[in-house]
Amino acid sequence: MSQINPGVQPPNRLPQTIGFLLLDNFTLISLASAVEPLRMANQLSGKELYRWFTVTHNGQAVMASDGLQISPDASFETAPKLDAVVVCGGVDILHSVTRDHVHWLQAQARHGRQMGAVCTGSWGLAKAGLLDGFDCSVHWECLAAMQEAFPRTTVTPRLFSIDRNRFTASGGTAPMDMMLHLIGAQHGRELAAAISDMFMCERIRNEQDHQRVPLKHMLGTNQPKLLEIVALMEANLEELIDLDELACYVNVSRRQLERLFQKYLHCSPSRYYLKLRLIRARQLLKQTPMSIIEVASVCGFVSTPHFSKCYREYFGIPPRDERSGQHSGQVLAMIPSPDEGNKNPAVMAALQRAQGESTYASVRI
Repeated sequence: MSQINPGVQPPNRLPQTIGFLLLDNFTLISLASAVEPLRMANQLSGKELYRWFTVTHNGQAVMASDGLQISPDASFETAPKLDAVVVCGGVDILHSVTRDHVHWLQAQARHGRQMGAVCTGSWGLAKAGLLDGFDCSVHWECLAAMQEAFPRTTVTPRLFSIDRNRFTASGGTAPMDMMLHLIGAQHGRELAAAISDMFMCERIRNEQDHQRVPLKHMLGTNQPKLLEIVALMEANLEELIDLDELACYVNVSRRQLERLFQKYLHCSPSRYYLKLRLIRARQLLKQTPMSIIEVASVCGFVSTPHFSKCYREYFGIPPRDERSGQHSGQVLAMIPSPDEGNKNPAVMAALQRAQGESTYASVRI
């Protein structure tokens, strides 16, 4: 019986060992989103591809942000030899990273470990100087602070970033998407797709997917008129509101409206409105069976050719390629169907076994 192609993993290599460094008030959902794909990779492949351990600096229990207390597997002194380290951050990250954490992370990097982070854990890597010259992702609440504190690091609003031997993800379920990409690169896309199917994951998001950063977080509360205008735009993506009408709604002049957008959002109001419509169109293309003509219509485009032109200019690919490459049906198609007996039967057998277990589909995304 054939098995999943091991990808870049050399034959007979020991399982990849990953240490999850738990900081005080770390977010449990981010840890689970990173660990569960590893567990399922082992289950579906029928091999121990990964081992993982939780680590704290002194080996004592640590409190997650939801109040649950977690007893780690090891301390800095007792941790096994690791292939990768993932820093798990959460609430109040500025006070959670200590000098001991920094020194241990630096030592791990000197030994050639791959270094990763989830949620606000990127702050810990950056504080240790391990993200200088690298792209990184972090939870949107920490974006502005990291950009200010670590100018040598390219902090992006992407859901996750994989840059050479650094991999970082924002919070929530984004670490799952990142781990699925890493698993796919190491052991094949079929395995990653099968894991996604097990977790009811509609599609595997990629590095081009961005966090939805609340505008209030970017602007603060001192620009109520701009926030009101953007809210009106978001509520009227199909039937567009003229810019003069928008200005009138919030009692500013058209010229003032232009100034507000250029000063705080670094683009014209019409460009920002177009961006909102195109982002909405991308969501519909990826997450619904709506035709391209229907998507163009509900996003306020008068013609499909105009929609396609704008879409290509903004995202770099036409809508039809977006759908064919990213539609969830394509992801599921990589999972062998029962009548394809000559294609990775080990995966299908493992899926069938798992469906009979009480834990099947226990995680919903």
